[in-house]
Amino acid sequence: MMASSAFTLWRRLLLAPEAGALIGLVATFLFFALVAGNQGFLTLQGTVNYLEVAAQLGILATGVALLMIAGEFDLSVGSMIGAAGMVFALGVQVFGLPPWASILLAFGVAALVGLANGYLILKTGLPSFIVTLATLYILRGATIAITREITSVTRFSGLAEPALNDPVARLFMGTLWGLPVSVWWWVGLTLFLSYVLLRTRWGNWIFAAGGDPVAARNSGVPVASVKLLLFVLTAILATLLSLIQVLNTGSADVLRGQTKELEAIAAAVIGGCLLTGGYGSVLGASLGALTLGMVQQGIFFTGINTDWYLTFLGGMLLGSVALNQFLRQKAREVWR
Repeated sequence: MMASSAFTLWRRLLLAPEAGALIGLVATFLFFALVAGNQGFLTLQGTVNYLEVAAQLGILATGVALLMIAGEFDLSVGSMIGAAGMVFALGVQVFGLPPWASILLAFGVAALVGLANGYLILKTGLPSFIVTLATLYILRGATIAITREITSVTRFSGLAEPALNDPVARLFMGTLWGLPVSVWWWVGLTLFLSYVLLRTRWGNWIFAAGGDPVAARNSGVPVASVKLLLFVLTAILATLLSLIQVLNTGSADVLRGQTKELEAIAAAVIGGCLLTGGYGSVLGASLGALTLGMVQQGIFFTGINTDWYLTFLGGMLLGSVALNQFLRQKAREVWR
């Protein structure tokens, strides 16, 4: 009986989407603790630094992971970060709106972009990769062109001061109990979205929509509604990240968010999400984001040129996919 229970537990651990990400996270931490532990990596400030980097990527990756589990991609989230920041900046500094109104305006624009992405994909049947790739360019180009047309500049500064006394804006600024507010948003989103995915009907629908959408639709799952709301969610989370960046740095830039869509997908894949959909976890994506945050800051503490970060990211992506595939293969062997 005990042997059977141990067998079942071992198989469940191997099949968990987060297994590979957890192994990679521990290995990454141990490596930089040994190599850069005496150079600041293990200090409180070093920990806060990589948590903040991980949180900003993790906020994006949680939504991207859900969308990938549902069998879709959103490559426009990076451009949405830049666009949302400029919507807020234009609202405050050009149109004279209070910060809270500009925040609502930015979220409203994001919802419209998400709805447009989802509607085009569902109505045309075109791959989400193609539609959101087009949106990536359209959104970035429109952000640059409209901002220059209105202001003749592509960057705003001094955005933090007007928001200091705004109770809504304060939700996206500063620190709480010694940690940047982005970390708390990230932790909260990870817990909440993990609960939705694993403990609610919507979570079952997300898995079903990505696993076999035709069978899911025939079983009564509202596949179109699920995917449409997930596209809105990714745009909303990109805007949340944008507002956190803008309000804490005090500046907005039309080019902000470049390549973030690929980093978010990388974090989700490292966390165990399959490109084919129907498999993955929000927690795994957050572990992937934490791993990448450690790598980015760990490289800095070792004294290696941070330009090598993308090289490390690519290597980790390949290694994580291979590890996840190996673990799933071992799980199948254990099952036999």
